[in-house]
Amino acid sequence: MKVLPRKFYMNDTKQAAKDLLGKTLVRKIGNQILSGVIIETEAYKGKNDPASHASRKKTERNKIMFGEVGHAYVYFTYGMHYCFNVVAKKEDAESGAVLIRAIQPQQGIKHMVKNRKTDVISNLTNGPGKLTQAMQITLKQYDLDLTKNSALFIIDGKNPTKIMTKPRVGIKTGTDKLWNFSYKI
Repeated sequence: MKVLPRKFYMNDTKQAAKDLLGKTLVRKIGNQILSGVIIETEAYKGKNDPASHASRKKTERNKIMFGEVGHAYVYFTYGMHYCFNVVAKKEDAESGAVLIRAIQPQQGIKHMVKNRKTDVISNLTNGPGKLTQAMQITLKQYDLDLTKNSALFIIDGKNPTKIMTKPRVGIKTGTDKLWNFSYKI
């Protein structure tokens, strides 16, 4: 289990979003390990990306996007869901983060089923809110250093051979940017 180093996230945000595909997201809760292969991501940059939380100014919620790469950016949305991102950007970029939209569950599936109250595996972690609910990712993981073997981290995995690209999901601005990346295992 090789945890991705900080240098992995020091890359163009779009490229990091593609490179995260095939890697494994790991969540430790006590002695329980939950994991899944990342199969869908979205890139969000800064000022020139109107769909990004960092497009206007630095706030208490989005300040992590302007900080050190390799940290978790978790936020609460629509009054009911958490979304999990990892800060990723070039050294000279002001801000950037990759939204982890979906994973293919690997370990701790029974625990995920209990958390999501569904036994339909194909519906377990196929969206950002479903993923965080299944893996118990909340604001408590905000700013967690993902480059360390701790409660939440990402490990290396296989690079997909065919990546699908399409517009990002659930946004009203920046819809021209094809920054949603996915693949099928």
